[in-house]
Amino acid sequence: MKLAVERKPVRVNPDPKRVIARFFFNGNDRAKEVLERVMSISEEEAFSIISPLLQEYSKRHRNITRVLNRHCSKLKPFFSELNIDYDTLTVYRKLLIGSYFTHEYSIESAAFFNPSIVQDPDQNELTEGERRVIMSFRAVGEGHISSITFRRALIDKNNNITVLPAGNYIDEAEIVRNAVYNKKLFFEKAAITQINIDVLRELESKLDHHFEYSNLRRIIIDSQKLQENDMKKLEYDKVLWLADSYYEIVFSLDTDISDRVIFPISEYERKGIEDARFVQFKNDDGSCVYYATYTAYDGALIMPKLLQTNDFYNFKIMPLYGAGAQNKNLALFPRKINGKYVMISRIDGCNNYIMYSDKINIWEKPILLQKPKFSWEFVQIGNCGSPIETKYGWVVITHGVGPMRRYVLGASLLKLDDPEVEIGRLKEPILIPNSDEREGYVPNVIYSCGAIINNNKIIIPYGLSDYSTSFAEIDIDDLMAKFKEDGAVALEDRKEMKAEKAEMAAEEKKKNQAVATAK
Repeated sequence: MKLAVERKPVRVNPDPKRVIARFFFNGNDRAKEVLERVMSISEEEAFSIISPLLQEYSKRHRNITRVLNRHCSKLKPFFSELNIDYDTLTVYRKLLIGSYFTHEYSIESAAFFNPSIVQDPDQNELTEGERRVIMSFRAVGEGHISSITFRRALIDKNNNITVLPAGNYIDEAEIVRNAVYNKKLFFEKAAITQINIDVLRELESKLDHHFEYSNLRRIIIDSQKLQENDMKKLEYDKVLWLADSYYEIVFSLDTDISDRVIFPISEYERKGIEDARFVQFKNDDGSCVYYATYTAYDGALIMPKLLQTNDFYNFKIMPLYGAGAQNKNLALFPRKINGKYVMISRIDGCNNYIMYSDKINIWEKPILLQKPKFSWEFVQIGNCGSPIETKYGWVVITHGVGPMRRYVLGASLLKLDDPEVEIGRLKEPILIPNSDEREGYVPNVIYSCGAIINNNKIIIPYGLSDYSTSFAEIDIDDLMAKFKEDGAVALEDRKEMKAEKAEMAAEEKKKNQAVATAK
């Protein structure tokens, strides 16, 4: 019997009118040329240029004067080089200078897809069966640069979904760099990024076991002054870029959640923040915190990172460490299991793995969990967000890649107290791109980064061919019946996986013995 899946008549499309005002910089020499030109005009002419600009762009941005002032202040080193006293500049000239170093960026002009969904911290004034949720999306603009954006939605007692309209303005957050770094972990991560080993050894020798960003920056600047080789200077910059991967961001309390965008900040994510998988995590004391794993991309290197928030105003961001913190597709379980954090991942690009940890940012010893079995997932199998807890077990919505690089959604069931055990896996996909869903930026792809249960239904928001987003719904009882029907497959899988794990464990033991003998 085919599993019944209801597609919802809701579509969330990209909106090119949603823009942020970003710092625009074309290099040191051109910056100084622009500054000299702007300084050459009179105060009256400066006012006549900036005044209509402020009137026009104040309709498009919440506080355009604050943005222009901030961008002007970024140029202070160049004012000094040109012997211009920054403090004596008039308000309007500063704003005018800032405008020449600002451009609008349409954050979702190309696509708005790959959503995750979690319960909103605010569940007030709802009736039984209703739920307020927060959705994250991967928004893509010019240059295929990805960022994280949000929408609030309401699910009613009949599981009808209303995505609330977005606000009129978009705000980037204020960046706070106050991290304290663990030297051992920091330089282990630096080694993975293939930074020059001599540079790493030098800096490591000059730092305490725990150090602050300001200390590292000071040491790097001093070391660069002694270098004449520009390529060697770049290696020092790379270390600072890695340090920039740790930061906190704070949004203004007067912003709607749809106004907030998490845009790439550090060099190691300058080409995009991809596929955030948000989860509402329940602590041992019953309190909740929201985590998200996402992929930072610099155009060549992939770095998995962790985001943490309690209120969606303040976010703490850090890289993930360890042999299991590789590649894409990391998704955190929504609570500890047997006293350990648990993560599912696809570290080799093909198979699903599971990992346990005492610390949420350190992941070692990945264990093979699932590998492709059916024709629709022969290329790869991965997760579509954090596992969902039910009384029957952990439901994992998976993605499978098959012929013609078609992405489809599947489902698996893991044992509650031992998620290494796969109780069941469906033989057929639960969702395949239909004729209305297969056309887009990347054809023949449906993909999700998280689902939620409401009124005994699993609601799956999913991206349509890397362009827009829609929703599907599956009854849990129907899904469990289908797992039962396909149960023989799970039994075969468990035997095969058990044998493969035993073989891998034996190889690891031999390797360790060889290393010990060599020592």
